[in-house]
Amino acid sequence: MDPLRMRLDRAKTALLVVDIQERMVAAMDPKLFPRMLNRTLALLEGAKAMGLRVVVTEQYPKGLGHTIREVVSALPEGVQAIEKLEFSCAVPAALERIGDRPQVLLCGMESHVCVFQTARDLLEKEFVPYLCADAILSRTPEDRQIGLERAREIGAVVTTTESALFDLLGKAGTPEFKRVSAAVK
Repeated sequence: MDPLRMRLDRAKTALLVVDIQERMVAAMDPKLFPRMLNRTLALLEGAKAMGLRVVVTEQYPKGLGHTIREVVSALPEGVQAIEKLEFSCAVPAALERIGDRPQVLLCGMESHVCVFQTARDLLEKEFVPYLCADAILSRTPEDRQIGLERAREIGAVVTTTESALFDLLGKAGTPEFKRVSAAVK
């Protein structure tokens, strides 16, 4: 089995936050969105604690608005959203920021469109996408599930926020562990 699919390595991992934008959020189930946002913020805190590269995208911000303020305020200093028209986030500007990190944690919206197409394109470019299922949403539960299933079928790893973060940590008792542990509560 490919070692990049077995264990996350913080020196090889980037976090890609997919299209968590104002008008997209308004279309999500208000009962499900808070959990997805909470998990996304935990991923961002973990990424900052462990020094992961963070990439954020916005799908057609002129029509869908910009990244919501809760996510923007949690970003590492200097990280700016990459605007795109493509559904996939595997656009040159994002790939350049991901750089030599072959493991890419994915969170965001929507599972069956931008997240799935990003996973597919990353796989084609020999990256290993890890979809944090609890930090991914679509307007309907069926679309969310199909997006996750399709991604798994083609070779993406489907995981959860806590599983991914603790895999990256590897052990307790460190300053990073304390930050991540507090973030996932």
